[in-house]
Amino acid sequence: MAAICVFCASSRTLDQRWLDLAAETGAELARRGHTLVSGGGCVGMMGALVDGARAAGGTTVGVIPQSLVDLEVADLASDELLVTDSMASRKTLMIERSDAFLTLPGGLGTLDELFEVWTTATLAMHTKPMVLVDTDGFYRPLLDWLAACTDQNFLKPAGLDLLTVAPTPAAALDLLTPHLV
Repeated sequence: MAAICVFCASSRTLDQRWLDLAAETGAELARRGHTLVSGGGCVGMMGALVDGARAAGGTTVGVIPQSLVDLEVADLASDELLVTDSMASRKTLMIERSDAFLTLPGGLGTLDELFEVWTTATLAMHTKPMVLVDTDGFYRPLLDWLAACTDQNFLKPAGLDLLTVAPTPAAALDLLTPHLV
């Protein structure tokens, strides 16, 4: 099947519901036969994500900069762990290795990855589908701001339309499936 990159938080101080969401996402990817591409970490939602995928028999590919390996947060159980020299090269390699992108709740790092993928799509550097999982309205304020950006011509409607929004990981994967080879 496809290699699907999931962006999410790596914080160690999250509520259990976010960790459960990540584990559910990894398991659903695996059940559908997809390979999980992640940021290569073993903590927070990222750790729960890869654990969920492996528990359901999935294959995981982690992409992590050496500086995070040095902090001992690398997912050493990955089927394939790719170590990069920087965060920028990490994002480039994640884009290259993935057929689609799914974004779970997260903070600055998650948004950085989402916006990198989204920006390169608006520039026609790739045509890979992207879905934002807006569980419990987590991303509603961001989506409202993006709509305002579109209303004021800072973002073209066609650019906004490149990002699909789903309420759950299963719904997100349902939306991605028709676009996968």
